Amino acid sequence: MNEQRRQILQMLADGKITADEAEKLLDALARERPEPAAVTMPKYLRVLVTWEDPTDGAGQINVRVPLKLLRAGVRLTSLLPPQALARANAELDKAGVPIDLTQLKPQQLEELIEHLDDVSIDVDSTDSKVKVFCE
Repeated sequence: MNEQRRQILQMLADGKITADEAEKLLDALARERPEPAAVTMPKYLRVLVTWEDPTDGAGQINVRVPLKLLRAGVRLTSLLPPQALARANAELDKAGVPIDLTQLKPQQLEELIEHLDDVSIDVDSTDSKVKVFCE
């Protein structure tokens, strides 16, 4: 309870104001502070990988994983193709991003989601592009 509400209730308890006056003051106090907007939590972890390889040719991986699965303990390695994880980890490592998607644990997931709310990880090079973000 904030200090202003406490003061109004104390004045009511001391008999300095009536219940109707206290109600009006509390209503006015509530109108001064609008309710904070609801914060929407991301629902998916998105991993996009495109590459151009002289030996293998061009490739693209576009994976959208429900965060509920990851929070429940399902390992990302069981949901993504191994070549997608290897390519994404290699490109993230080349860019200096210290995330190993194969070792991602549920407790680390919350930290990753918190950081990905603010920014997404974009790695662009001449032959490949990796993007990791929450939506």
